[in-house]
Amino acid sequence: MSPSQSLPPLFSDAPIALVPAHIIAEFPVNTFLESIVVDANNTLFITNHYDGEIIRIGADDVPITHATVPGKATGLAFAPDGTLLLTGWDAIDTPVVWQVSLQGTVDVLVTLPDALFLNGLTHLTDSLYLIADSYRGAIWELDVAQGSGRIWLEHPLLARATPENPTPAVNGLKIFDRVLYASNTQNAQLVRIPLQAHQPGEPEVFVQNANIDDFAFDQAGNLYGTTHVFNSVVKVAPDGHLTTIAQAEQGMTGTTAVAFGRSPSNQTYLYVTTNGGMSLPPSTGIEPAKVVRLDVGVEGLPLL
Repeated sequence: MSPSQSLPPLFSDAPIALVPAHIIAEFPVNTFLESIVVDANNTLFITNHYDGEIIRIGADDVPITHATVPGKATGLAFAPDGTLLLTGWDAIDTPVVWQVSLQGTVDVLVTLPDALFLNGLTHLTDSLYLIADSYRGAIWELDVAQGSGRIWLEHPLLARATPENPTPAVNGLKIFDRVLYASNTQNAQLVRIPLQAHQPGEPEVFVQNANIDDFAFDQAGNLYGTTHVFNSVVKVAPDGHLTTIAQAEQGMTGTTAVAFGRSPSNQTYLYVTTNGGMSLPPSTGIEPAKVVRLDVGVEGLPLL
């Protein structure tokens, strides 16, 4: 990609209201941290994409390897029984979903050879989950209980405008107030899909000109999104108004994913993962990957 200075000025008009930031872990240059989830004990689980690794960070802020898979690791979510669901590719580049135990044992839950790029996933209902397919322009429904998957929605608003561009299209997925929100990173859009008895309604564009990767909601319906090559985290209000809350100076170079803490002691903390600028290196070169804690304040109570 071209230098960061040539990026379109998507967020140049957004007001800036920086929040306190604290780096809790760093990783070697060229570590692509991709996804993050936080359990009820505030243990962080993070994917290291190219190394096929799930990293665990507990109260001591020391990263350890929780599990490895024979392939690439992408999206994470908790299964109903508290184990981890992990999307990615196996050793022969077939899209798969693994189930990872609390002890780090890895089992293939389902293989989806008709998928192209399994990415973010979120819980829908009971044993059903939704998975973004960033290159097919579709969302899969995963049935954890049955170990099966099917196309839930395929739509132009989820697809790539330019297939030659490697930037993912539909990417992050989250549900708030009976609406599924999806980021289309390549098209710099946030898409809203109303849920009708857990089936998709007609998708519509919620926010234009917003390069969002992964995101999380608070209880008030504010969306906190990573901007990846724009090296920031933004807050999107329910009316679509954007505010930049963290920038490269706070450790946001190559932001990829966010998740809230889940206990009273850290429920206003938003944990951010980065890749140090691997997708678009800054002029000073690729930085160490980081996990950064942002304190978004009392208004940012997480959606639990």
